[in-house]
Amino acid sequence: MMLSALILIPLIGALVISLWPQKWPSQQVWQVTLLIQGLSLGWAGVIAAQFDIQQPNLQFVESLPWIETLGLTYQLGVDGLSMPLLLINSLLGGIAVYASSEKIPRPRLYFCLILLINASVAGAFLAHNLLLFFIFYELELIPLYLLIAIWGGARRGYAATKFLIYTATSGILILGAFLGFVWLGGSNSFDYDPSLAQSMTLLQQSLLLVAFLVGFGIKIPLFPFHTWLPDAHVEASTPVSVLLAGVLLKLGTYGIVRFGLQMLPDAWTFFAPWLAVWAVISVLYGSLAAIAQTDMKKMVAYSSIGHMGYVLLAAAAATPLAILGTVMQMVSHGLISGLLFLLVGIVYAKTGTRDLTVLRGLLNPERGLPIVGSLMILGVMASAGIPGMVGFISEFVVFRGSFLAFPVPTLLCMVGSGLTAVYFLLLVNRAFFGRLNIAPPSDKVEPDVILPPVAWRDRIPAIALAVIIVTLGLQPTWLSRWSEVTTIAWRSPTVEVAQQLPSDSP
Repeated sequence: MMLSALILIPLIGALVISLWPQKWPSQQVWQVTLLIQGLSLGWAGVIAAQFDIQQPNLQFVESLPWIETLGLTYQLGVDGLSMPLLLINSLLGGIAVYASSEKIPRPRLYFCLILLINASVAGAFLAHNLLLFFIFYELELIPLYLLIAIWGGARRGYAATKFLIYTATSGILILGAFLGFVWLGGSNSFDYDPSLAQSMTLLQQSLLLVAFLVGFGIKIPLFPFHTWLPDAHVEASTPVSVLLAGVLLKLGTYGIVRFGLQMLPDAWTFFAPWLAVWAVISVLYGSLAAIAQTDMKKMVAYSSIGHMGYVLLAAAAATPLAILGTVMQMVSHGLISGLLFLLVGIVYAKTGTRDLTVLRGLLNPERGLPIVGSLMILGVMASAGIPGMVGFISEFVVFRGSFLAFPVPTLLCMVGSGLTAVYFLLLVNRAFFGRLNIAPPSDKVEPDVILPPVAWRDRIPAIALAVIIVTLGLQPTWLSRWSEVTTIAWRSPTVEVAQQLPSDSP
């Protein structure tokens, strides 16, 4: 029951909070939720401590009959692909709770929804029954919709509805692919079994893979299914943006690797060159779109589209080193995007705007936000792949593992990495350097601006993420060790050079 506890802790916590007396002060609701999330993170640490990194197969397997007539069993397991993502889910869930206001309206509903998201994402990463995965995959949909629709910005209704339509479509496609996989494979069970694809023709595998790619591509999101993401981020509160970018998008990349690459290898081999091209388009589009933004939050949102394209590139190459890169890039992006959204939220709270055409000089040591500015510079350096940061080593592994398979797409994606430095340099230069000001530039001399100080309570989550980003950048084996053996065991026929690539971790 070790894995089930990771799902039950937040679920039971949400139930307790929902049944608590109505007059319970909001600060106590926040404290109890933080305690529950801390227990979840601690339990994930216990599982990680007992996880055998030399074992490529599923560990801590739990299997119980549920609805046998539907082929639905309660089957959980964790391997090197899902273990790092479980830790990120618990960590960023705790940070989202900590960063939430203690005086937020309707606190019981708000914190219950965050706990439900944490439980459903953990269940999706652990599920090894296709229907069970789908249940958890859809379970997070309504809580996130409500978090945007109730506590979002001025256009929250539009953004939440758009998110709901897109992600509901994603779920329909994925469910259809799961049903088709089991039916065409001649099985009566939805238990995860990649061997069922052996009895399918290439055409059948290709149809299923297209459904997976579009369904999970919406969730990631990849171009052209991305349009819901900037709106959702702009209207969502800061803690919700941290969860959305750091955790929920990873359900899409995880699904493509777990179900597309592993279950449909022949079709994946056929489509791999086109997937590499799709990755290039998403990377370059996301980067160029980010350059055009004047809203800090929207710029960070578009950057996610580009960085998630790296995962698709590595998955298309399907070499052991590239697959290791997919895991490292997912973790890296979760940490860095979480940091950036936290900092953008602090800037907005202190200045009342995210507009890069009016913000100036926030790095001012006396009247500005010097610590926030310093952390922002660190975050953009990590996102741009500066050595010494986790972003560098994750992108290096992706490019190293993909280059021999797809040299031209890899080089073009490296151009996208260079564009990351461009748009984040624009952000830092416009908002944090120069004379402190929060008004449009003009010939008129503005009075000196003094921004309110940032409390240490608000700085702690960003500082914690910054420390992890630097630590994993200096010690990348602390990240790669979880997945190395698992990814080496994945042998894909995507390209003949796959076996020629080094399989050791960086």
